[in-house]
Amino acid sequence: MIRIAVIGYGNQVSRLIGILQERHPECRIAAIADMRSSAIRQSMLEAGTDCSAIRFFDDADEMLQQGEYDGVFIGTRCSQHAKMALKVMDRGIPLYLEKPVATSIDDLMRLRDAHRRMNSPVVVSFPLRVTYHTQLVKEIIASGKIGTVEHVQAVNNVSYGSIYFHHWYRDELETQGLFLQKATHDFDYINDVLGLKPIQVCAMKSKQIFKGNKPAGLKCVDCEVQVTCPESPQNLLRSGEGRHGEYCGFAIDTGNEDSGSALVQYESGMHVSYSQNFFIRKQAARRGARFMGYKGTVEFDWTSNEVKLFMHHTPRVETYTIDTAAFAGGHGGGDSVLMDNFAAIMRGETMESVAPLEAGLSSALICLKAKESAETGTFQQIAWPDER
Repeated sequence: MIRIAVIGYGNQVSRLIGILQERHPECRIAAIADMRSSAIRQSMLEAGTDCSAIRFFDDADEMLQQGEYDGVFIGTRCSQHAKMALKVMDRGIPLYLEKPVATSIDDLMRLRDAHRRMNSPVVVSFPLRVTYHTQLVKEIIASGKIGTVEHVQAVNNVSYGSIYFHHWYRDELETQGLFLQKATHDFDYINDVLGLKPIQVCAMKSKQIFKGNKPAGLKCVDCEVQVTCPESPQNLLRSGEGRHGEYCGFAIDTGNEDSGSALVQYESGMHVSYSQNFFIRKQAARRGARFMGYKGTVEFDWTSNEVKLFMHHTPRVETYTIDTAAFAGGHGGGDSVLMDNFAAIMRGETMESVAPLEAGLSSALICLKAKESAETGTFQQIAWPDER
């Protein structure tokens, strides 16, 4: 049996562990540390889960001190990711860490220093880098068909963006904005495909839709216009988004930008343009990128599940359709790949992470610098403050 401990048992970690156990039944939850431990236990019992072998704790330190574990999942609120990761890394236990790996430069540097000192096995929750879509793009680029990548245009138009304005995500003190919450995935897969070092970024962000003069703390159920408001729970469901609102997205305390863009320059001199949007809906959704060389362009989109190769000097276009039904789990099968990798690490079959902490550190650093750039109107060097 593989004994798993969990720090912060939220929806995402619960979903991932479900994928892990389906693919690797020998993996069992041995302990859960969460401030809501009693409520979590009750909820699991009501769902028919056998909790007899699970120990519940309110404190992560107590849990780590009182048990032997083969792996630990961290799924706390974002501001606690780095703090909890340091506790696990200090014990040398394999770690699955939710993104973003940190929400401040100081925490990011503490995590960097600990990793350099301990080199504990860590898998970061970056499923996009291991999807078939991204792997196929890497394969095409490696073949030389498009030549050297000299420009990238990437986009993430999020059709379910209301979640970032109705729930706890709306607290910018917790999230530090949507570059860290969403672009961290995109910067990571771009970095992985390019294999180049990012050196500077300039960014801009806007808040044009999810703002207003409704009272702070207003909940949708208490709002006088919930019947007509397109962002009310019933209307979100009716429109097919399937996401329940809780707090008003048009109140004075609604945080987060609702669109953002960044230009990232890499060491070769080439640059990436990236843009994300959180108020588009339905068929306007898109997530993917164009990688352009002199000989050709390869593009992909997770929404349409297509990869296209355009040759520049011959009248040829190659189209690949990805059958995502063949992949278990979410994110185009990427979650399953991460769970398989983490299971192999916990069994001692490998120490190699397919989504290593170095990738999480690099992506978070770009995001924090993009945020700083957008808020100061300046170009920002993507470098550690103590290594410039």
